[in-house]
Amino acid sequence: MNTKILMTISAFLMGLCGILLQFIPQEVLRFFNVEPNGFLSLFVQMMGAMYLGFAMTNWMAKTVLVGGIYARPLAMGNLIHFTVGALALLKFAFSAPDLLIVWVAAVIYSSLAILFGIVVFTHPQRVKDAKVK
Repeated sequence: MNTKILMTISAFLMGLCGILLQFIPQEVLRFFNVEPNGFLSLFVQMMGAMYLGFAMTNWMAKTVLVGGIYARPLAMGNLIHFTVGALALLKFAFSAPDLLIVWVAAVIYSSLAILFGIVVFTHPQRVKDAKVK
C-alpha cells in the first residue's frame, strides 16, 4: 500500500477539520444546532488544535516507511483515532439519520480506519524506482 497517499489524505482531512474548528467554532456549533458559549467554543477550538497537530504530524511523516514495525506509533495513533472516531460517528449517525454530513464523515472515517488497519497489520512494501526502458 502506498502510505504516502494515505498519510497525505489523512493530513489534509484533519487539517481541514482543524482549521474549521480552530477559526470558526461558533459557526460549527450553530450548524449542529448547539448554542455556543464560552467553554464550549474553547473546547471546540482545543479540538481544532489537536486536529492541526495530528495533521502536521501526518504531513511531516508522509515520506516515512509506515507499516508493520516501521513508524508503528504513528500508524497505531491513526488507527485508534479513525477507528474510535468511526464508531462514534456511526453511533451518532444511526441516532440522527437525517444528518448527511455525519454519514459522510462516518464513511470517510471508516474507510481510513480500514486502511490504517491494513497498514498496521501488514508488512510494508518499499516502492522501488523502476525505470522502463
